[in-house]
Amino acid sequence: MELESQLDKGNIPKHIAIIMDGNGRWAKGLGKARIFGHRNALDAVRDTTETAARIGVKAITLYAFSTENWKRPKIEVNALMELLVSTINKEVKTLNKNNIRLTAIGDLESLPSATKRELEKGIEATKNNTHMDLVLALSYSSRWEILEATKAMALDVKSGELDVDTINESTFSSYLATRNLPDPELMIRTSGEMRISNFLLWQLAYAELFFLEKLWPDFRGEDLIKAVLDYQRRERRFGMTSEQVKVNS
Repeated sequence: MELESQLDKGNIPKHIAIIMDGNGRWAKGLGKARIFGHRNALDAVRDTTETAARIGVKAITLYAFSTENWKRPKIEVNALMELLVSTINKEVKTLNKNNIRLTAIGDLESLPSATKRELEKGIEATKNNTHMDLVLALSYSSRWEILEATKAMALDVKSGELDVDTINESTFSSYLATRNLPDPELMIRTSGEMRISNFLLWQLAYAELFFLEKLWPDFRGEDLIKAVLDYQRRERRFGMTSEQVKVNS
C-alpha cells in the first residue's frame, strides 16, 4: 500500500495490455512440466487484475493464447484449454464480487467447444459489471485481427454500406476487435523479452512499453503499480515537442 500511495490517481492508464510471458521457463527452472508454470500463473492473473481494478484501471487485456500457440505440443495445448475452462468457472464469483466484466477477443470459433462454451458462460455471467473490463486475447494475433477488419470493410464497401473515400483511422478502429475499448496507454511484458509478438499492433501505436525480467508466475500487483509509476514519470508527446506538450497540458 505504501507504493500504491505514490500513484497519481489522476493519471492512471485507462487500458493496460499485458504479455504474460515466462510460464514455461519458470516451470523448467523448477524441473517441472510447462503446464505447471501455467497453473501457477493464475495467482499472478488474479492479483494483477484485482490491483488494476483497485487503482482505477478501466480495462486490462491479457495475451492468454496466440494463434501461433496452436503450434505447441498437443498435450500442452489441451492442458491449457482444460485449465482455461476450470479457471473461468472458478473465477466468475470473484469477478462479480469485484464488479469486473469478462470479455474476449480473437478467433474464438477456433477454440475447443468446451472452452468456448465456458468462456461464453463467464462472459454472460459478468456482462452487467461496470468497474473494469478483463479482456482475454485467445487464439489472437494482431495480423489476424487486421486482416479480418480489412475483409469486413471490403465487404461493406462492396455492398455500398461504406464509402471508401470516408475511411480514416477512426473507421478502421471501429472494425477491430477492441472497438469498444480505448487504445492501451501502457503495455507490460514479463520475462525479459523485448518484442510485442503480434499483439495489438494497431492499438499499441502510442503506448508506453514496460519490460521486466521477472517471469509471469512471479508477477504481482506490486509489479503492476511499479509499471504504472514508471508510466507516470514519462512524457507522452504523440509526435509533438516537449514545449508543445507543456503548452497543451
